[in-house]
Amino acid sequence: MTPLHQQICQACMPDSSPVMDDQRASLMSQLPGWQCLLQDNIWQLKKSYRFSNYSQAMAFANQVAELAEQMRHHPALLIEWGRVDVYWWTHCIANLHYNDFIMAAKTDQLNVNSG
Repeated sequence: MTPLHQQICQACMPDSSPVMDDQRASLMSQLPGWQCLLQDNIWQLKKSYRFSNYSQAMAFANQVAELAEQMRHHPALLIEWGRVDVYWWTHCIANLHYNDFIMAAKTDQLNVNSG
């Protein structure tokens, strides 16, 4: 099977199926450090990335933004001094879609490549 970070997001519509509980557990095993949490009644993926200063955090957030534009799938980002929190979920289904797991893996690749 192709690693998540090498896969491409597919178009998602409001009637797209969310990732089921058994799939979610399997996919989470491929995303070290990510949390799956229920926030505002929506399942989301979250990870915090640490940096030495605000400029590095902002540079990483900009990389995530560029990736999001390329894949047409956009996260919520919280940027603070030395830290970026990334939240992935699929807005049109208000839940987790396979695309979110792909994007989480791609986000980790950005972090690896930026260090």
